[in-house]
Amino acid sequence: MENVSILHPIVKAPELPAFVTRRVDRFHNERVAIDWGGRHILRGRAPRPNDLMLQSNDYLAIAGHADIVEAQRAALAEGGLGMMMSALFQQDADQPLHRAEAELARAVGSQDGILAQSGFAANVGLIQSLAGERVPVYIDMLAHASLWEGIRSAGAKAVPVLHNDVAHLERQVLRHGAGVIVVDAVYSTNGSLAPLADIAAVANAQDCVLVVDESHSLGTHGARGEGLVASLGLNDRVHFITASLAKAYCSRAGFIACTTRFKDYFGCEALPAIFSSSLLPHELAGLSAAHRVIQTETWRRQRLRSVTRRVRRELTAMGFPIGDGTEQIVAFEAGQEILTGHVRDVMERRGIFGSVFSAPATTVNRSLLRLTLHAGMTDADVDRLLDACRDARDELALPDWSATRRAQRGNGRTAATEAVIDVA
Repeated sequence: MENVSILHPIVKAPELPAFVTRRVDRFHNERVAIDWGGRHILRGRAPRPNDLMLQSNDYLAIAGHADIVEAQRAALAEGGLGMMMSALFQQDADQPLHRAEAELARAVGSQDGILAQSGFAANVGLIQSLAGERVPVYIDMLAHASLWEGIRSAGAKAVPVLHNDVAHLERQVLRHGAGVIVVDAVYSTNGSLAPLADIAAVANAQDCVLVVDESHSLGTHGARGEGLVASLGLNDRVHFITASLAKAYCSRAGFIACTTRFKDYFGCEALPAIFSSSLLPHELAGLSAAHRVIQTETWRRQRLRSVTRRVRRELTAMGFPIGDGTEQIVAFEAGQEILTGHVRDVMERRGIFGSVFSAPATTVNRSLLRLTLHAGMTDADVDRLLDACRDARDELALPDWSATRRAQRGNGRTAATEAVIDVA
């Protein structure tokens, strides 16, 4: 068949005005040249085939699961890409979209659910639809950027709360009044657990709405992957559960657990819901297949928990300052970005690849290398990770890390590995 594609000639775009040029120049001349030592912080060396990749959020190692792949293939073969339109126009309860929503809602113990295009879209849309102008939104300092963006786009009043500090949360609510409290169940930068029962008690006593982002606990926590809210019996005290399904579920989607009455309101109020196309049939088929795998293959959660316990226990014994967290996300928090780049280089030379997190993904001077553990790690993989960390310990300059200094001030939890909540 003749190739009829036509390449349009490349034409230089017009020069950007000064107010934009200044911002671009500041990035290259200050952030890259000074803060990052002249090298883009996300550009390490290329991994080799046998390197240990600890960057993916596929906590249960199901991305290549045969049942999930086949479900997507069959959906594509049967119906192609489906109809390109907003979910707002899919009102038939028997639509695959609404069946998948109901399936997830039942799993987390909620009356109904909403599927969005991403966890970011779910969180932004939810906060937009909850918090009007100047409504106080109490947000943990380490909460995900999508929650902060939801506050900004709603015109609401962000009231920061010290990380996992329930007493500070209560003082802030007493000062500013009833509003919305937003927390992560498991925090994405350091793997720490929120004290959900205590936070729910404050929300209930002060007439606040409570939103819990379960992006890093849905699928990985609970007897059947139902997440922390359900496994801890807190459904009657948590108004909304949200989650990015691009973690344990390996699906390009976001989820909100809510009532049916709120779902009808959300569809006509949240801008991401109104102005974005619905999930496609093969995405929904893959999501449902992933849900079945997550519910039935309980060994994956057990393996993840076993790997997490061992890695955290042995890294702590080596003196790594990882006591802020307890779960499958392990943070090597160096603090300064140039030092984080050094930590990345040291680990990559030993074949261990993590993900660099820096501002705006972290607060200033708390940049880190994140190692994401997963159920597919063999004992040999765990040995390799621990051997690399043991060998690299002196070269990593642990005394200079911000996490080390914080632990020395008494704010770090040195026995965190003993506090892992076992709900698997």
